[in-house]
Amino acid sequence: MLKIAIQKSGRLYEDSIKLLKECGIELNNGNKQLKTVAYNFPVEVYFFRDDDIPQYVYDGVADVGFVGENVFLEKGKDIDLVYRLGFGRCRLSIAVPKSMTYNTINDLEGLKIATTYSSLLQRFLTEKNVNAEIHEISGSVEIAPGIGLADAICDLVSSGSTLFTNGLKEVEVVLKSEAVLTANKNLSEENKNILEKLLLRINAVKTAKNNKYILLNVPNHQLKNIIAVLPGMKSPTVVPLAEEGWSSVQSVVNENVFWDVIEKLKRLGAEGILVVPIEKMII
Repeated sequence: MLKIAIQKSGRLYEDSIKLLKECGIELNNGNKQLKTVAYNFPVEVYFFRDDDIPQYVYDGVADVGFVGENVFLEKGKDIDLVYRLGFGRCRLSIAVPKSMTYNTINDLEGLKIATTYSSLLQRFLTEKNVNAEIHEISGSVEIAPGIGLADAICDLVSSGSTLFTNGLKEVEVVLKSEAVLTANKNLSEENKNILEKLLLRINAVKTAKNNKYILLNVPNHQLKNIIAVLPGMKSPTVVPLAEEGWSSVQSVVNENVFWDVIEKLKRLGAEGILVVPIEKMII
């Protein structure tokens, strides 16, 4: 039985549960329990504070854990980063009061910076040859300058609205973060096998989200040019249509280049382009 630790509440909880469900893993209800067992896959899910997950994975209380990369790096536990999950994206940034004139990172010299991420911040400042006083706190870091506790802060930023509300501006990005899957270095062979099966499912779900399945009608005289635009996983599927001189082409297009590809296809005479979401994609 593979023991999985996820955040019991907060920004990563819902996406972690959603991913497990998309992987076909059926769980008992919610995060009000300490743990729950899947009905149809050999895993137990434990609900912990996100800051505690690296320690629990290191100690073997959990075999693997879904956690923010920022927490994984801050805690510095000797565990493996197995997979980047692609959700919970944010950045760990330094912010100063809007009224402060800020030109370069040297303007942080000698300031007091409040943060929950003292190790990551110290490493960043050391790399930049900046000497600043780090004041480690938990909770509402963004209010520290307003109450005179610090001159600046280092905290997680998503949209930046919280900084704006508290009269702060983002000036330096310390780290770009997302949710990651971490694992204990000493998994049993049984649990390694279960983890491999889980990773196959996760990869199928994540790959599907990054791709679209498209079907289009193309004139045969442009078929070669259109196939060059649509490599697909190996090569596009081509099926002759009832109307002479036309074929139906089916392929997979990566989300990052989707609109560029569609524009090229239109210029080459493609018609009736149908875009279909992919639920799972195993390659």
